Amino acid sequence: MNCEEYRKAIAAEPSFDGGAAHLSECAGCQAYRKEMQELDRSIGRALSLDVPELVLPELPDIDNVTTLPKRRRPALTFLALAATVVLAAFVGFRMIDTGGEYGSLGEELLAHIDHERGALVVTDVPVSDDLLAQVVPTSIARLDQNTGLFTYARTCPVNGKTVPHLVMQGERGPVTIILMPDEKISGPETVEGESVRGVILPVGDGSIAIFGEREEALDNIERKILDSVSWST
Repeated sequence: MNCEEYRKAIAAEPSFDGGAAHLSECAGCQAYRKEMQELDRSIGRALSLDVPELVLPELPDIDNVTTLPKRRRPALTFLALAATVVLAAFVGFRMIDTGGEYGSLGEELLAHIDHERGALVVTDVPVSDDLLAQVVPTSIARLDQNTGLFTYARTCPVNGKTVPHLVMQGERGPVTIILMPDEKISGPETVEGESVRGVILPVGDGSIAIFGEREEALDNIERKILDSVSWST
């Protein structure tokens, strides 16, 4: 289960308890699950308000008077409608936040990296060879695993496609690498964020994005990645 699949499941049912293996290793999804469950509790509290029973006035004792049906409790109906609107708006916002419209590919990549900040951890613990092979199967690309210390590997949605999202340890800190075999660009694109900078490089019919801290020497990493990745198609 990847991030997109897990978040769709937890948004549809906040009590969803599947995907434990993914959740234990993904800080971004842990935060998303917490938000959705807190929203669910807030809606539950709103719907549990004690609304007084509507009491109709006594009707005069007149023959052949039709008994009126008991009216619905309007206050509770309104709260239910309001809660539904809030939930729909929140879910819609989160869906836009993780996969909506952006002005450019660079903007979407910056937003994605910011959303997955739990991946940017300084560590000397590598991901397993099996996980790396699962995220970057030979059907997508061939990756030389001796390129560097890969400490994060997941598949994530970028521009409507599920692509490999990797993190390797650089000289100054974690460096994000996103492989996009079907995202063709005309030439190199430099991207600047608040605290990070990066480049999107054309590679055959696809492209590779590399982002690091501003002090990171990305040139060396660019050469290593370009030499170690080749598309399978």
